[in-house]
Amino acid sequence: MDNSIPRKQQAVEAAIATFDSTFFKALCEPSRIGVLKRVMLLGRADISEIAADLPQERSVVSRHLQTLLDAGILRTAKEGRQVFYEVDGPAIVSRLEAILQQCKAIAPYCCPSTPS
Repeated sequence: MDNSIPRKQQAVEAAIATFDSTFFKALCEPSRIGVLKRVMLLGRADISEIAADLPQERSVVSRHLQTLLDAGILRTAKEGRQVFYEVDGPAIVSRLEAILQQCKAIAPYCCPSTPS
C-alpha cells in the first residue's frame, strides 16, 4: 500500500481550500479589475471619486467594490456617513503567500520534476 496517498490527498485538499473562490472570482472580471486599478491609483477614496472616471454606473461600481471587499482585497474606513476604500496590501500578500505555500506542498504529487 502506498503511504503517500493519504498525504497526497491531504495536500490537495489543503491546496483546494486555499484557492479561495471569492479571491479568484473577484480578480477574474475585467471591469472589476478596472475598479481595482482605479482604487490603486487613487489610494484612499470614496465611491464618488472611484466611480467618477469609470464607464459603469455608480451602483455597478459599488457592487464591484463590495465583491473586492468580500474577497479581502479592499478594506474600508467609515467617517460619518462616508465610506472610504483602499487596497489591503498586507491581506493580498498574505493570501498569495498562502497560495504559494500550498502550491509548493502539492507540487511533488501533481507536478513531478522532469528527469535530467
